[in-house]
Amino acid sequence: MVSLNVAAIDLFCGIGGLTHGLMKAGIPVVAGIDIDETCKYAYETNNRSTFICKDISKELTGADLEALYPEGCIKILVGCAPCQPFSTHTQKYKSRTSDERWGLLGSFLKLIKEVRPDIVSMENVPAIAKSKVFLDFVTGLEKQGYHLFWDKVYCPEYGVPQTRKRLVLLASKLGLIDIIPPTHTQDGYETVRGVIGELEVITAGGASATDSFHQAMGMGEINLERIRQSKPGGTWRDWDEALRSPCHKKESGRSYGGVYARMSWDALAPTITTQFYNYGTGRFGHPEQDRALSLREGALLQTFPPEYDFVDPELPFSIERFGTHIGNAVPVRLGTIIGRSILRHVRECCNE
Repeated sequence: MVSLNVAAIDLFCGIGGLTHGLMKAGIPVVAGIDIDETCKYAYETNNRSTFICKDISKELTGADLEALYPEGCIKILVGCAPCQPFSTHTQKYKSRTSDERWGLLGSFLKLIKEVRPDIVSMENVPAIAKSKVFLDFVTGLEKQGYHLFWDKVYCPEYGVPQTRKRLVLLASKLGLIDIIPPTHTQDGYETVRGVIGELEVITAGGASATDSFHQAMGMGEINLERIRQSKPGGTWRDWDEALRSPCHKKESGRSYGGVYARMSWDALAPTITTQFYNYGTGRFGHPEQDRALSLREGALLQTFPPEYDFVDPELPFSIERFGTHIGNAVPVRLGTIIGRSILRHVRECCNE
């Protein structure tokens, strides 16, 4: 099969989850662009691509992007604007207009209009589909002549071991486009055991002797006692009454069963967030060991390969920073699925 002359640019690239997935699918990514300079080391160390630190809404033009694409290539522009403004939690507790990240989809559309890429992909939380900014984005693409596919994707059906649902949008000037069929059935979903079950045993606040990234956040004595009484797949209701948080004793807090909880070995992990290293922020307790997930475990559940290098030797080691990097990333496997969908489409349009 003749290799296709395609090239992608990844907006809001972070540490490169989507970029790495596209590359694994066979799509060269010439550059990733993000405002967070601390992502540069992991992005460039693990990907054959250049990291550009720029504010996409204020410092980047279509001409800047045009100059990065190889001559004569099929241009692909992808991006996952920060999803926090579109989450149901954020919309409930904050004004939609108080977060300037709401405007980033508009900045994305502006660049699309200037560059006119052949193919566009956008990934975000499903709740974004109810927002005006998303509907404006879709309308803008249609006016530019793009054929559109967008739908909610259940990530376990594509090999991501999390109960993660994402909205995936694909747009093409070449013709009709959609995502490839699911690659996994329910009885073949990747599980917590299959992904992290063989890792070395460590303690809260401890780290592996052979892998410093397999490190867990320390825990106070009350949380250690809580996790000792936590059952896989259970809730804080399994604890002695004296260990329960005051908020759980209120009527309004009784329904929150998904925090301070252990995962189950033979089930999916919860959606990995930027706080996955913290036992109290979700179902992030290890199924067996008395601690929260380690950084390495979070990265593996986000389908980063074991050899992915996150640690910039020029910066202090920070569990919080790495947690943010990993939790904000597009799962690598989902990036590969998006890449395979794009390549299938291009080959069909080019009759290869």
